Amino acid sequence: MTWGEFRPAENKALLDTTLVNPAYEIQAGDILVSRANTVEHVGAPVLVGDVRPHLLLSDKSLRFTPGSSVDRSWFVYWLRSPAARRAIAAKASGTSDSMRNISQSDFKAIVLPVPPAAEQQRIADALHERLARLNEIKTHLVATRQRLERLRDVVMAAAATGVLACDADPQHMTIDSSPSVTDGTLPPLATGWRWARLQNIADIVGGISKDAKNQHDSALTEVPYLRVANAQRARLDLSQVSKIRVPPKALEKLRLRSGDLLMAEGGDRDKLGRGWIWQEQIEDCIHQNHLFRARIQEHATRPELLGWYVNSAARSWFEANGKQSVNLASISISKVKMLPVPVPPADTQEQLDFVDLGARVLARFNRLVTFCEKGLAHAAALRRTLLAEAFAGRLVPQDPHDEPAEDLLKRIRAEREAAEAERKATRRASAPDRRTGRSATGQPAPETAPPRAPTPLPEGEQTTLPLEFTE
Repeated sequence: MTWGEFRPAENKALLDTTLVNPAYEIQAGDILVSRANTVEHVGAPVLVGDVRPHLLLSDKSLRFTPGSSVDRSWFVYWLRSPAARRAIAAKASGTSDSMRNISQSDFKAIVLPVPPAAEQQRIADALHERLARLNEIKTHLVATRQRLERLRDVVMAAAATGVLACDADPQHMTIDSSPSVTDGTLPPLATGWRWARLQNIADIVGGISKDAKNQHDSALTEVPYLRVANAQRARLDLSQVSKIRVPPKALEKLRLRSGDLLMAEGGDRDKLGRGWIWQEQIEDCIHQNHLFRARIQEHATRPELLGWYVNSAARSWFEANGKQSVNLASISISKVKMLPVPVPPADTQEQLDFVDLGARVLARFNRLVTFCEKGLAHAAALRRTLLAEAFAGRLVPQDPHDEPAEDLLKRIRAEREAAEAERKATRRASAPDRRTGRSATGQPAPETAPPRAPTPLPEGEQTTLPLEFTE
């Protein structure tokens, strides 16, 4: 449900089809809703199209089966409308900041406006046409933004190695190998530049670990501290900065200074090393243990040049030297100290010229990326407006000759009552008579085998369910 479309190939299916309960088997035309998900996606719906056999409804999902006269596309669009999303958010609960749950009973209690069946189809057709155009625009904007970001990485790497300002052909240079890291192929450098290990031009330290006991000690100093979420690719996101209580010695040791480069120690593998330069935006700020701080030695290089390199050409080095656990990747401080970094000529003014040229070119790319992001935000707002107008009755014309919605609801109630009566009759027909042991159809009642006693297990062993799943 999170993707907004049904992808049967990415779901799990039972290998042993004898375990399939037909009551939970997903069928084409089903409307599925995410019952437990993130704040953004709880209650997200999909309309099932082609589906492979033996695909079952999970306990984190709900299935809606509208009446025969209800347009299913219209119903899914309504579930995505701003009004429905607000109603779902109001009823969803959860203790986590990111995860929410909504019960079946709460979902069933949500009130929705029901137009005549013919108008439902007109609404669905109009939304399909308009939203398809919006989706096409969104696809182009996303692709354009991705191309711009790739080109921006190329420019950052060229600026960080001097190639952007170099008239002569760049030179491929080497660095003494180290058995502790894998350097791979290093990019070419401009004339006068050289390679060095990060530990040769900067002091690198890790941050502070959060000690829960200290957070209630009023004698300790409370200061702001940066987390991995604050260190984005070539920028710092300071919209949410947490605070922590630390001893005075820790504050003195870890207080950030202008020009310090922050790099992520853990997270997704492709995000290792990302981060940017601290410019004293917040007084007495420190950083957590999942961020490394590199403080450049005097005149060795400009922080911007090092930051551009770490966030562009060095990404492959971080991925190659990171360690992957089950869910997260990380890299040790000893390896980060061995990162090969380009070192410009010692002339301070020349270094400033490199930074000025790189900043001017990158500013153009940043403006274009901003235009794409504004376009995507506008498309999202227009989508919400279209859905809101559709379910306020203002997107398509109304026809007084349409069958009234009340007649539609009466027919749905009649269908439901008939289906319930049929289920009860089926249960009565299959139930065995107490005197004869036969059902109403004359068939003998199925024999019920007595439960088997569980087989004792040797001490220390555990049982497993006989289920096999495949991705």
